[in-house]
Amino acid sequence: MLEKMFSLRSLGTTVKTEVLAGIATFLAAMYIIVVNPSILSSAGVPFAGALTATVLISFFGSVMMGLYARNPILVAPGMGINALFTYTMVLGAGIEWQTALGCVFWSGVLFGLLALFNVRRYVVDAIPATLRHAIACGIGLFITVIGLVNAGMLVSNPATVVGLGEMTPTLVTFLIGLGITAVLVARRIQGALILGIVITTVLAIPIGRLWGDASAMSPTGTPTLVNFQGIFAWPDFGALWQVDFVGALSVAYWPFIFVILFTTFFDAMSTFIGVCQAGNLLDEDGEPRNIRRSMMVDAFSALISAPLGTSPANAYVESAAGISQGGRSGLVAVVAGLLFLPFLFLSPLLALVPAIATAPALIMVGVFMLSPIRTIDWQQYDDAIPAFVAMMLIPLTYSITHGVVFGFLTFVAVKVGVGKSKEVRPAMWALFFLSILMLFEG
Repeated sequence: MLEKMFSLRSLGTTVKTEVLAGIATFLAAMYIIVVNPSILSSAGVPFAGALTATVLISFFGSVMMGLYARNPILVAPGMGINALFTYTMVLGAGIEWQTALGCVFWSGVLFGLLALFNVRRYVVDAIPATLRHAIACGIGLFITVIGLVNAGMLVSNPATVVGLGEMTPTLVTFLIGLGITAVLVARRIQGALILGIVITTVLAIPIGRLWGDASAMSPTGTPTLVNFQGIFAWPDFGALWQVDFVGALSVAYWPFIFVILFTTFFDAMSTFIGVCQAGNLLDEDGEPRNIRRSMMVDAFSALISAPLGTSPANAYVESAAGISQGGRSGLVAVVAGLLFLPFLFLSPLLALVPAIATAPALIMVGVFMLSPIRTIDWQQYDDAIPAFVAMMLIPLTYSITHGVVFGFLTFVAVKVGVGKSKEVRPAMWALFFLSILMLFEG
């Protein structure tokens, strides 16, 4: 039944492969269940309520992506946009979190209209193949940086901006896990990423007990191995339907609605282009497979995020973890989505899998996603320079959107500068001016 529903045979995959890929995707992204509430709680959203909202939207969005769009892409509250919600809108501009959720809702409505009228097609058609490949590589580098930061190997350094972390038991455990995972991948062992996560988790067990090292943290600095208490917690619906729909329509909040719309739209589009390009999930025209339906799912997920009580949901670059495991169908997204549901009641179990256990998998995904770099003609400088800018700024700015924006700006500037303005399509000119506006709004 599953083979027929998801056309597994024609996609060259099996139920076992898809299930394993779904598990890998979930394990790579499950940190969001704790990280998103941690960020939103700083804005005043009840932590437990935000956690419940995170689980629900991750379940609904991912299952919709699998069943309707038939793509192996996870949907969950977006990292970066949740920081914009908390630190820029609520804490920075003094907007009530309920009104900020209203801005999220109306941006979701606009996103839905853009997806419905297939504005995406004009946008994607305007982006040259070289820039698409660069975005895929940039996302791969971004995932790698996330893995290194989660492991504590890459840390902030006031003298050099970034530096190498201290050689603690946690970092040593990560390096051992990375070596094991790399060998499993190189030997082409099926389920290598999952095995790497499990083995690293087991290796990490003695950290808190033998060395008292609490540095096995989540991306927000929350200990993931220490202070583990219980395995059961009831869901909390305290953030449900706490949306100020009318107040958010105030003219003063329109710029924030636009920024959320721009960020979610381009994050989604860039993720689909990058992940599908790297995983060769393309249609006969060379476009990301089922991208219109995928964008519709992403838009609807962003829209219903606000009533549930969280910042917008978005397609996740960590989906590349499952695709790298051989995932090809919507069954991957369905499996990943279903795995979120138990954590409505078992959220403390997340403490069993530390950030250092998923970090090796993220780094391996970065390796996989760099494969399109060979298709870029590095001697054709008017194409190579914009590609390089996008590829490098995605990880260095810690934002897919900003990397893509600067890639667009550089592409137009270079093409005009070398007398090839005819290669800049009308939609790219529109993206150029929108990118400038985004930078000033951001």
